[in-house]
Amino acid sequence: MSALPPCPKCHSEYTYEDGAMLVCPECAHEWSASATEAVEEGARVYRDSVGNILQDGDTVTVIKDLKLKGGGGTVKVGTKVKNIRLVDNDHDIDCKIDGFGAMSLKTEFVKKVV
Repeated sequence: MSALPPCPKCHSEYTYEDGAMLVCPECAHEWSASATEAVEEGARVYRDSVGNILQDGDTVTVIKDLKLKGGGGTVKVGTKVKNIRLVDNDHDIDCKIDGFGAMSLKTEFVKKVV
């Protein structure tokens, strides 16, 4: 029997596998096993505004109107951003937004689409 990691949300030790996901029966939090492997390897973990672990290729939504520098307009709340790329800069996400082009965002202003 392999030892499963505790829940990252409530730290319960009673986690179980459900397909490719790990599930906590106490708080109902679900997360991917590959995200846990990245944490164990010591890699940097990127989390969205509500604590979900982000990975390259995820789809996120913007949770706050973001004014663009230089008078380029405003990215509105609810704008969906597909196929993000995580980078180790002052802004954590590189992406392309329809109508705006290539941008860099901070993880604190996005929420993962599940």
